[in-house]
Amino acid sequence: SPVFLYLQLFGTIVWILVASTRVPLPLLQGWVMFVAVTAWFLSIVFLCVFLFGYANRIAVNWNQTDFLFHGATFVFYFGAFLLQAATTSLHHFPRKFNSTTQEKILADHEYNISIAASV
Repeated sequence: SPVFLYLQLFGTIVWILVASTRVPLPLLQGWVMFVAVTAWFLSIVFLCVFLFGYANRIAVNWNQTDFLFHGATFVFYFGAFLLQAATTSLHHFPRKFNSTTQEKILADHEYNISIAASV
């Protein structure tokens, strides 16, 4: 199914984009990575089930299973989008390392990558 291939492609892109930034908020972006990696892995499993013909051997309502999988994936990816967008919105807040030096939570390059990961 082409939908599984799109999940693979976009899940991999999110995975790469989030992994390529310095993670300022590990709890938020850790969930984003968990969702991207889990959805990527499960879509590989579903793709293999259909490619190798196991769908004919397993007595499951595949239409319902597909609907539930994509519904759950939508909910989890939407939550991950909200967390990634929240992380991105903190771009202008300073992170204090000591009393004389202040640095932004996200550098400009990481801010751009984080926007791409949110989209």
